[in-house]
Amino acid sequence: MRVGVDIGGTFTDITAVDDQGVFHIGKIPSTLDDQSVALAQGVSGVLERSGGQAGEVDYLGHGTTVATNTLLELNGSPTALVVTRGFRDVLEIARQKRPSLYDLFAEKPRVLVPRSRVFEIDERLLGDGTELRPVQSDDLATLLEKLAQIDVTAVAVCFLHSYRDPAHEIEVAEAIAERFPDRYVTRSSEVAPEFREYERLSTTVINAFIGPRMDRYVSMLEKRTNELGVPVPPKIIQSNGGIVSPDSIVRRPVSTLLSGPSAGVLGAAWVSERSGFTELVTFDMGGTSTDVCLVRDGEALVTAERSVDGYIVRTPSANVHTVGAGGGSIAQVDGAGALQVGPRSAGARPGPAAYGHGGTRATVTDANIVLSRQDPDQVIGEGLHLDIEAAERVVEEIGTALAIDVEEAALGVIRVANSHMARAVRGVSVDNGDDPRDLALVAYGGAGPLHAVEVAREVGMRTVIVPPNPGTLCALGLLVSEVRTEIRQSSLLDLGDSAAPLQDVIAGLRTSAEEWFIREGVPSAERSTRFVLDMRYQRQNFELPVDIGDGVLTDTDIPSIIDRFHEIHRKTYGFAHAGSGVRVVNITVIASQPVEPLEPTTLPTRTIADRDSIIATRDVRFPEGKLPSTIHRRELLRSGDHIDGPAVIEQEDSTTLLPPGSHALVDSYGTLIVEVGK
Repeated sequence: MRVGVDIGGTFTDITAVDDQGVFHIGKIPSTLDDQSVALAQGVSGVLERSGGQAGEVDYLGHGTTVATNTLLELNGSPTALVVTRGFRDVLEIARQKRPSLYDLFAEKPRVLVPRSRVFEIDERLLGDGTELRPVQSDDLATLLEKLAQIDVTAVAVCFLHSYRDPAHEIEVAEAIAERFPDRYVTRSSEVAPEFREYERLSTTVINAFIGPRMDRYVSMLEKRTNELGVPVPPKIIQSNGGIVSPDSIVRRPVSTLLSGPSAGVLGAAWVSERSGFTELVTFDMGGTSTDVCLVRDGEALVTAERSVDGYIVRTPSANVHTVGAGGGSIAQVDGAGALQVGPRSAGARPGPAAYGHGGTRATVTDANIVLSRQDPDQVIGEGLHLDIEAAERVVEEIGTALAIDVEEAALGVIRVANSHMARAVRGVSVDNGDDPRDLALVAYGGAGPLHAVEVAREVGMRTVIVPPNPGTLCALGLLVSEVRTEIRQSSLLDLGDSAAPLQDVIAGLRTSAEEWFIREGVPSAERSTRFVLDMRYQRQNFELPVDIGDGVLTDTDIPSIIDRFHEIHRKTYGFAHAGSGVRVVNITVIASQPVEPLEPTTLPTRTIADRDSIIATRDVRFPEGKLPSTIHRRELLRSGDHIDGPAVIEQEDSTTLLPPGSHALVDSYGTLIVEVGK
């Protein structure tokens, strides 16, 4: 039995697959105070329903929001920062690029380490790594005494040019760890060994800020899985989609800031590829937010840097764009009389009013229930019954404020939410130069299939793909993720005729990858490495990745690498400077272990003996009016079935809405291929 557990802001999703290729799913409310409680409950529930035993679990993948929530809620650990003398204020100065350059009242994110807890060491490396001033023993002793006088649980060490040579950082970090064994100590040369000073510093500080809490969570996670009787340690997914051991996560928790969303992207790409689609926009609408990501040729676009609520993180991650529009997004009428939806969410508790947990604000879920798009008699997750009267009551308050009836108010909430999500889809497609008409929208998450066709129409997309179990797809993504890490090293090399300078850096990265393989317990026969160069023209500020395969280079390979960069630059920016010098800024090794392949069972074709998938007809409200719509049970569908909108397809973990003019085909894997129509 292989099990994947993804913990979101509202629900925890579980997907298990047995040795016969049969999938078993579960969905329960998240336990945000301690996410490991929901993980243990979810795994136990799925095993019980499937007839499996904990001892049969030979793989447990996990996606978590602990790191993300810690940063967003600013409830991380008190942290100290040690820097090179003269660079005490880099964290507060940040960089010249500002999100609101001319706004005198713009709010900046809270500085995670106040200046009173930033300490200087009089050491210095030159830009080429040459030592100018070593760490002085008396200076180090003074630092340790200062650290002893403050109450912190984490210490970040970030020195100028340590990406060239980490010796000074290692010396200081080891001294701090020896003096304060109960403090979490992290250094930039391990977290983000890159030359951009502020980005490296910001990433290291965030790693320290969230590190102790992640350490405690991982310990509790391992304890609970042991108590369950699961014989294997959990594997945790990183922002780049790679699965790693708990030990790797404790060392670099900053790598999990997009843990759950990356799992969903992998699951969406895996399902879609089996249905013949590789050019996609993934569309994950959950209870709190919606995540979208562009997938080209079956591979998610990856970014080396991103902002999380204004905090800069320099670590590889799926290029996911998030908007505050989910099933739990709160609708309200502002002081000017305009309807707003999100970004505030009702979360898991109290949740939408229809959940019966005390919610008093209208949400997107309440609007869907009022419009009969979501069955008011449906049971969500394990035992959660919906309260239609509560939903109507809170949506009616919106209608009263806008002087319209309750159904028009509900339609307005849906329109505004769809508009937010359509803008996000355009942001990852049109803004990247991709024509959305050439892309399929993969809808998943508990609420994604309810909104996907209308969002696709607004963007101009022609096809929507709905996986067999869309509400738990992120958990499925954990079962198809490979064990992988990315180790990056700044090189700042001008490419000439010789490959020797590149080979020197590649050799060091190869050694680092081998050390990582050993820590992860990857067998020698299953180890795979490939290398990527981040290249740019001299005096440019941004790089483009160029894949160089296994990294074995000779002098004769240099011209072809440069030609490849020119071509990538031309495709990206529309031009290339063939005669200009080229610089390699970073070199990355991607170390991986292939995942055990999953072979999903196929859906049988319909026979005369099969029960029809239509279980009822009910009036559903659309912009065109209230229309009689066929209600289908997803588990009764068969390969080759056609469904014409208006229709609603219901299942345990999600609901799919087919507006008038849309048509769905069930393929051999049970995936819905929806023709959006007009």
